[in-house]
Amino acid sequence: MSERMIGGPWFEDFTVGDDMSDVPAVTVTEGYAALHQAIFGDRLRLPLDRELCTRVTGESRLLVNPALVCNLAIGQSTVPSQRVMGNLFYRGLRLHRPVFIDDTLTTRTRIVALRQNKIRPGRAASGMVALEVDVRNQQGETVMLFWRCPMVPCREPSADTGHNDDFSMMSEDISDLDLAESAPDWNLDGFADFGGLHFADLAAGDRFIIESRDTVTSAPELVRMTLNMAMTHTDAGSSVYGRRLVYGGHTIATAAAQLSRALPNLVSVLAWRKCDHVAPVFENDILAARVTVSGTTPVATGGGLVDLNVTVDADRGHSEPGQGSETTPEESEDVRVLDWHLVALVG
Repeated sequence: MSERMIGGPWFEDFTVGDDMSDVPAVTVTEGYAALHQAIFGDRLRLPLDRELCTRVTGESRLLVNPALVCNLAIGQSTVPSQRVMGNLFYRGLRLHRPVFIDDTLTTRTRIVALRQNKIRPGRAASGMVALEVDVRNQQGETVMLFWRCPMVPCREPSADTGHNDDFSMMSEDISDLDLAESAPDWNLDGFADFGGLHFADLAAGDRFIIESRDTVTSAPELVRMTLNMAMTHTDAGSSVYGRRLVYGGHTIATAAAQLSRALPNLVSVLAWRKCDHVAPVFENDILAARVTVSGTTPVATGGGLVDLNVTVDADRGHSEPGQGSETTPEESEDVRVLDWHLVALVG
């Protein structure tokens, strides 16, 4: 007889080159799509409208919302970040090809760099872990490739690992050629008859404030659905904040849903240049997005690529009572929680 504790790695346990890919593959079913839609209410047309999706893509299956693809990929990459204190940022995320219902995604996660945080009196040791995440479909084709950086505690509070790697390989630069290759060869004529802003209506400097905000709910349910193993999202006792931390992809998917209200002819998201979680989010925070157009590039198939900056603020002063989200007066002001730079295809 033996007893074994099952838990995640500490910062001291990592070595550059470690492969942390022993995770289940996921077939993206209509059930996954329905649950994701129920949580976020995203108005992206192609994952909702089979007839339109077939006319545009030539594929009989529905497109999977790119936010769901990202959430599944991030969830599959959480073996090394089970003890995460918080995910700090994403870099250079590019969707190489679209995902359709019944595609099966397999994710490979590798440790590519380690950097311990500065040792300070009274603060337990921790470090940043650079992860390269490669997502492939059932044909072995790369669907998405990106880097993310969780912060993980050390086993020994006074540890000095000496890790001080260069993180410059996690670049936010995505070339115009790479973006052009990510843009699918779809027929976007079907978007011409829809109302709302089209690609031709957008110009650098345009700004949108989405009045309709969203309260964060079902946070643990999204975590479980996407196989996310980070304990801080389901166990307040494992959180450095003393309450459950909302998974960062939840905030991003909420921002994506609000973006679809501002740009009803958004076809798909093709890339994230960078995405920074600048402050934590908690259940029942009320999230509000602001969108700025940074640049536009027409494409031959119609419509064009739009560089966007989406920022999200959390209002904690109007949370619903009795939900474990009580705030102090200084917390009641809006708090900037997300700074997201992405590239979208707009019809």
